[in-house]
Amino acid sequence: MRVHFIAIGGSAMHNLAIALHKKGYQVTGSDDTIFEPSKSRLDTHGLLPEEFGWYSEKITNDLDAIILGMHAKEDNPELLKAQELELKIYSYPEFLFEQSKNKTRVVIGGSHGKTTITSMILHVLHYHDKQVDYMVGAQLEGFDTMVHLTEENDFIVLEGDEYLSSPIDRRPKFHLYQPNIALVSGIAWDHINVFPTFDNYVDQFRVFMSSIINGGALVYNEEDTVVKELAEAAENPIRKFAYTTPDYRVEEGKTLLDTPEGEMPIEVFGGHNLSNLAGAKWICQHMGIDEDDFYEAIASFKGASKRLEKIAEGSTSIAYKDFAHSPSKVSATTTAVKEQYSNKHVVACLELHTYSSLNSEFLKEYEGALKSADEAVVFYSPDAVKIKKLEEVSAAQIEEAFNRNDLIIYTNPEEFQEYLKQKNFSNSVLLLMSSGNYGGLNFDEVKEWIEH
Repeated sequence: MRVHFIAIGGSAMHNLAIALHKKGYQVTGSDDTIFEPSKSRLDTHGLLPEEFGWYSEKITNDLDAIILGMHAKEDNPELLKAQELELKIYSYPEFLFEQSKNKTRVVIGGSHGKTTITSMILHVLHYHDKQVDYMVGAQLEGFDTMVHLTEENDFIVLEGDEYLSSPIDRRPKFHLYQPNIALVSGIAWDHINVFPTFDNYVDQFRVFMSSIINGGALVYNEEDTVVKELAEAAENPIRKFAYTTPDYRVEEGKTLLDTPEGEMPIEVFGGHNLSNLAGAKWICQHMGIDEDDFYEAIASFKGASKRLEKIAEGSTSIAYKDFAHSPSKVSATTTAVKEQYSNKHVVACLELHTYSSLNSEFLKEYEGALKSADEAVVFYSPDAVKIKKLEEVSAAQIEEAFNRNDLIIYTNPEEFQEYLKQKNFSNSVLLLMSSGNYGGLNFDEVKEWIEH
């Protein structure tokens, strides 16, 4: 089968391209720019386009399918040519569904925690040598790619993103998977450029729950009142399984999880991650892993890449990097770090980088998000605001939104880096939260500042 990717360099897209290549498909692709690590990984498999740009001549009648990424625009010359030739055009999630029609589809949804829960499930299955197909949004230890597709595996585990499928398919990705088993971890308004109101955003999860096939199962976090309400109101003939955060305690910087066999030390920490673990346990049980085997495996789970990822450790100091950027994630992550290291000075740095976080109307959603930190810093680039064509936000607006009058605010990358460089981190935890890189912060240097 011959497949061409329009916008092959994306995080998910390049992983799917590699997975199909490994499956024996003939794969080609285009993109106007490709960053690391996508670039090297595509190159390793002989899939890196010879030159960047869009070339309509690459689109020919002998292609079996086009896979269209979100990075492409509606007027993309390759897309226009594919439409003209009436080729079959799939969005990324549409194609994954095609690949999994005959499998048991397990879909993990929620505004937060879905990558971690999917990663926990895959870690447990991998530990017990249970082979499954999968798609997850982060690189995992022990896994070559973020997408794995076969003909023979019975299950496929999919991270169910609520963002749009493609430039020409405005449906949320997770509406296309038709799960046999689904999980919803929590709902907190996000992607305001697409879902302009909270009610509109919540509706997407209602549709997702209604897409579970008859006789299927819904696992849901009943501590989230919105999720609980939706789950209980779902009328399709499915089985429902609620979960809550399990009992645990923190002792000398180590989290001990309460299990039927007694307390067990685990690598991950924070109430939100313990809640994620409870959801993952239910899913694994639905997939044939019993409770004892789940606990045995999860003890060694260290977390998904960029999710509370330890990047440096000195004699009395430590640094974490986290992908958190939405208000609920920032709050959960900061609280988790302070709980784990209650006797240390927690310095939490947040970069406002996404469309939502830089929107002056949405900013108020961040109220109290950094309250658990002993020292709170917000960095944003006025250039990023201009690029996204948003109204300018001022330092005063940010301070008011976070409702913290000792908030430190930087708009200049060099000044922010200098602040970190000059800081004495003894008996401190540095938490760097961003989906960007603070205007070019070198994380190897951060390591030196923490470890010296």
